[in-house]
Amino acid sequence: MKRDDVAVVRIADFAAGGKSIARVDGLVVFVPGAVPGDTARVRVRKVKSNFVETEVIELLQKSELRMAPRCSHFGTCGGCKWQQATYAAQLDFKRRQVIDALERIGGFRDLVVRDVIGSGEQYFYRNKMEFSFGRKWVEREKFRGARTENGHSLALGLHPAALFSKVLDLTECFLQSPLSNRILDVVRRIAIDQGLTFYSTVTHTGFLRNLVIRDGKRTGDVMVNLVTSEDRPEFMRSFTETLLAACPEISTVLNNITTRKSQVAVGEYERVYHGPGYITEKLGDRVFHVSANSFFQTNTAQAERLYEAAVRMADLNTDDVVYDLYTGTGTIALFLADRVRTVIGVESVEASVLDARRNADLNHVSNCFFETGDLKEKLTHDQGWMARHGLPSVIILDPPRSGTHGKVIQRMLEIAPDRIVYVSCNPATQARDLKLLCEDGSYTIREVQPVDMFPHTEHIECVVGLRRAESVGGT
Repeated sequence: MKRDDVAVVRIADFAAGGKSIARVDGLVVFVPGAVPGDTARVRVRKVKSNFVETEVIELLQKSELRMAPRCSHFGTCGGCKWQQATYAAQLDFKRRQVIDALERIGGFRDLVVRDVIGSGEQYFYRNKMEFSFGRKWVEREKFRGARTENGHSLALGLHPAALFSKVLDLTECFLQSPLSNRILDVVRRIAIDQGLTFYSTVTHTGFLRNLVIRDGKRTGDVMVNLVTSEDRPEFMRSFTETLLAACPEISTVLNNITTRKSQVAVGEYERVYHGPGYITEKLGDRVFHVSANSFFQTNTAQAERLYEAAVRMADLNTDDVVYDLYTGTGTIALFLADRVRTVIGVESVEASVLDARRNADLNHVSNCFFETGDLKEKLTHDQGWMARHGLPSVIILDPPRSGTHGKVIQRMLEIAPDRIVYVSCNPATQARDLKLLCEDGSYTIREVQPVDMFPHTEHIECVVGLRRAESVGGT
C-alpha cells in the first residue's frame, strides 16, 4: 500500500495509543477513530515497513460497540480518544491490555486478571486539568483563509492530537466540570480583551503559558493557577478581581511564574492572590491539603477504589511497618495508617513531601513519616532513615509511567518484605518490573486488579499484589 491509496477494511480490535487495528493481506493497518466491528473506507496517510496509518473517509457499516460521542471537539482534541465506543468495550480492551503486557513483556502465564473496576462517572470525573495558551489551530479544509475572532490568534484549550505546537480553542469539555468550562471562557476573554501574548516554544517569548484548574470533588474547593513567563502583580490583581466577579465559586487564585523553556506547567516560584493558595480534598475519612504543584490522583472516586484494592492486597496488620515509595502527597500512606504500626513515605518532589507532612498533621496522624529524596539514592546510599524506622514488612510502590529503576528493584529484593503491592499507570513498565521481582522465585503474584481512572482514554491503572515465596522465607 502507498500513501493516498484507498481501501475498505473491517476493524478487528482496539490498539495501543487509542487507535484501532485492521489487517489487509497480512499488513497491519492502524485506523484512528474506528471501533472494532466497523467497516470503513480509509485513506493511507503514512507508510512504514510493517504497518500503515490511515484516516477514515467513510464509515460503511457501524459496529454495535459504537456510540455517538458527546463532545463536539471529539476527533480533533488530543484528550479523549474513545468517546465513540461504549464504556463496556473500553473496559474489555483495557483488561486485555493488562493481560497482554503481563504475558508478552512479563512472561507470566495463567494469571487471573480481575474485571476492571469501572468509573461510576464517565464524564466530569477529573479533579485537575492543565490547559495551554497558544496559537489558535484551525482545520485548513474547513477554515481556509478564515480570520480569528477580532483578528486575535490566541487560543486556550488542549492540543490537537499529535500537534503539540498548536492549541485547539475549546468551547466545551466534559472532563472536569461545567465550572471549569466557565473559567476557561472568562480567562480567554480577559486575555483577548487585554491583548495579552501567549508563550511561543519557538521564540521563547510571550506572557501566558498555562491555566491549571483543580477542584475538590468532595469539598467544593476550586483553585485557578495561571502560569506565566513574567511576574506582573498589577495585572494579576486585576485578573483575580474580574475572574472572581464572574466565578465566585473559586476559593483560591495563584500565579506560578517560570522562565524555563520546558512546557511543564510548574513555576519556579508562585504568588497567591486570593484564598489560602491550596485546596482540600477527601479520600475516605482523610482530608488532604493539595497545593498547585503537588501530585494528587486525578479521579477522586476511583482513587478511593484503587487504594481500597491496594490495602486489601497488602493484607495489613497492626504490627506492619510499611514503606510507601513514590508517596506523592501521602495519600496511600495516610489512607492505611490506622491499620499498621508505622508508614514511611519516600518522595523526590519537595512540595509534595511538605503537603504530605501537612496532611498528616491535618488528620492527626502520628505514625506517618515522610522522607525527601531520589528513591534510588534513599535505598542504596542514604539509608539512615531505614535504620531509624526499621525494615518493612510491606512495600507499596506507585511509580511514574516509566516504572522504577532496576537498582530499586534489586534493593527491594534484598530488603525482602513479606508483601509488595505495585500500583501502576503503565501496564508495560509494570510487567517489566514484575518480571524482575518474580524471576528468581522470590515473589509470586497473588492478585491483579485493573482500575479505570480515565474513561474514554486508553490509559489504565493496575494494582498487583505479591507475596514472598514461603520456600525463600519471610521477614
